[in-house]
Amino acid sequence: MTALRVLAAMSGGVDSATAAARAADAGHDVTGVHLALSENPKSFRTGARGCCTLEDARDARRAADVIGIPFYVWDMAERFRQDVVDDFVAEYAAGRTPNPCLRCNEKIKFAAVLDRALALGFDAVCTGHYASVEDGVLHRAADSGKDQSYVLAVLTPRQLSRAMFPLGGTPKEQVRAEAARRGLAVAGKPDSHDVCFIADGDTRGFLARRLGPAPGTIVDADGTVIGEHDGTYGFTVGQRRGLRVGRPAADGKPRYVLDIEPVTRTVTVGPAGELDVTQITARRPVWTGCPPPERPLDCAVQLRAHGEVHACTAWLDGGVLHIRLRAPARGVAKGQAAVLYDGRRVLGSGTIAGTSPTARLPAAP
Repeated sequence: MTALRVLAAMSGGVDSATAAARAADAGHDVTGVHLALSENPKSFRTGARGCCTLEDARDARRAADVIGIPFYVWDMAERFRQDVVDDFVAEYAAGRTPNPCLRCNEKIKFAAVLDRALALGFDAVCTGHYASVEDGVLHRAADSGKDQSYVLAVLTPRQLSRAMFPLGGTPKEQVRAEAARRGLAVAGKPDSHDVCFIADGDTRGFLARRLGPAPGTIVDADGTVIGEHDGTYGFTVGQRRGLRVGRPAADGKPRYVLDIEPVTRTVTVGPAGELDVTQITARRPVWTGCPPPERPLDCAVQLRAHGEVHACTAWLDGGVLHIRLRAPARGVAKGQAAVLYDGRRVLGSGTIAGTSPTARLPAAP
């Protein structure tokens, strides 16, 4: 195997540290880098609930010292704010539900970082993501519970050709055991959770501070006004808790958010059955595992991170990806990714722009 100059993105967690160690063991010339993503790191989550804090930077540096590789910190705070945080706020303001980890992978780790790495003479970027690249194509990880191919499916073939995911074939518990054997102090560090740039975990409060009050109405599926809200950005399709409606449903069953209309500031709620969709449209398609299809594909689709997989038929029409599910899926939110799979292999992805419970899409060609 040819030795490569590898830039290892080290978040301060066990996965990225072990991935960097494996790359070094494989004979590559590895340099560690930690991304400083906050203009005020203390405002980001700490301990088990963060991935971009001062504590994480120190953990990454200690891991690099144990591995015996050079280590640097790159300031990406402004780019992260523009491409991830501002995008997160804008998407909620538009009535969509974004995935900031997916956007961070797309815009930061495999755009800004990769571009800088290549300019500096590196051959590849190594991360601790649970996925694998086989013959240039993204595949699911061996550990299905930790698989992160969904949040990597926005990467282009060019980016994947320069990506290295050393953990793709290893279960998480074995990674922790290996880290302990290597003497990495992060071996027992808990995984990060939730949105790293919302320090207190209160997404609704974070958005309210950014967007301000935008009061509107909550209506039942038949259009009857049953409550009020302070901003549509506080809701997502499929949400059940925190609706604050003034009266119970006629059938006594829980209500769920069915639709969000930011222009009229209207949130529509109704019974769980109204969440079922069989038709999905997605924009900005990226084809990582096959050329753009010229005819319908029978495949599978995943509609949110760690969500279930649905059998479907997918096709392109005028640059828009259309997906018809074999059986209804519940609570599909605009702004999330629709990722197409053929078994373990990622075919492509798109950003969900619309859904329908019935066959309102054009017929598959």
